Amino acid sequence: MKYVDGFVIPVPKERLGEYKKLAELTCKVWMDHGALSYNECVADDVKIGKWTSFPQSVDLKEDEIVVFAWITYESKEMRDKVNKLAISDPRFEGMDPKNLPFDGKRMIWGGFQKFLEA
Repeated sequence: MKYVDGFVIPVPKERLGEYKKLAELTCKVWMDHGALSYNECVADDVKIGKWTSFPQSVDLKEDEIVVFAWITYESKEMRDKVNKLAISDPRFEGMDPKNLPFDGKRMIWGGFQKFLEA
């Protein structure tokens, strides 16, 4: 059964260009190591909710925008293999996690078993 990693990420609007470049590299690396698909979307019609919402989930600041992303794999086992290979990929050498174009402490992510696809 297919497996999905999902992400909700607060990105400073002034660093969105940097984030998109990082996403392009990340996409290439994950796909090269076996991901089935890689998707990144920037918020367009995402309002702050009364009780909960994407902006509230990441404690979105006024100068930030929400990015919603997901990666699909053949299985959870394949996801674990791809992630291990991708994280140690030499194309990420020298990248300082403290200088990412988003606040990783407020990023939400998780793995999901797909049960329906149309």
